[in-house]
Amino acid sequence: MEITTGLLLLAVGVIAGGYGTIVGAGGGFIFVPALLLLFHMEPAIAAGSGIVIILINSLSGVFGYAKQKRINYRTGILLGTGAFPGSLLGVYLLQLYSSSYFYVVFASLLVALGVFLFAKNSPFAIRKVSREGSTLSEDGTGPSTTENPRLKGTWLLPLGFLMGVLSSYLGIGGGWLLVPILIYIFKVSTHYATATSIFSLTLYSTVGVISQMFYSNIDWMTVIWGGAGVIIGSQIGVLVAQRIPGKIIIQMLSVLLMVIGFRMYFT
Repeated sequence: MEITTGLLLLAVGVIAGGYGTIVGAGGGFIFVPALLLLFHMEPAIAAGSGIVIILINSLSGVFGYAKQKRINYRTGILLGTGAFPGSLLGVYLLQLYSSSYFYVVFASLLVALGVFLFAKNSPFAIRKVSREGSTLSEDGTGPSTTENPRLKGTWLLPLGFLMGVLSSYLGIGGGWLLVPILIYIFKVSTHYATATSIFSLTLYSTVGVISQMFYSNIDWMTVIWGGAGVIIGSQIGVLVAQRIPGKIIIQMLSVLLMVIGFRMYFT
């Protein structure tokens, strides 16, 4: 690998690690599209390398969030337990459908979720909630939330299974979907949702990495350069996240999802 390519991967890793840690989605949803669009990597190899990057990103980020005491460990462990079999299924599905289906599924999920989050967090939507008399959360993302609620395992296990499938199949982790679910369905505050999401990623992405190694879907030089950048970026992200309002974090996630999703349609 040329040094210029390595430095570009390092730069992408820093951006992916920082942004991914802030929004609780891991760096995969930036890193994998970069591998596909900038480096023209095969989808299966991009997904395999991306899940390793997610593991590195989440391991690095979880140490910072643990110090801030914002991780709901019980929720994360239950999600990770459900995600173990889902991760294996996701890798298997990737071997069957990884060409045009990969781009269509990827883009559609990202755009749909991005539009939803943007609409829910627009200034108009927030003013409407306020006029209707609902109590806004401290971060302004909508009706009031609980910082660290105790969630039922009967919901978390199947949710974790879905996260595992998406994480291994798309190679971008499941945090981009998990964070909105924790916030809007389970009423977890934004900062706790993002930190818990990063923790759960460390569990189920491990299974995905082992599975991708079995299928030889990992480009290790890409992982070395990108992983170094992700470690740097994730530490920056942890520091920045505690200074950003929850509403801004969700807006950051929504805009990025839409931009990447629309770009993938024209790949």
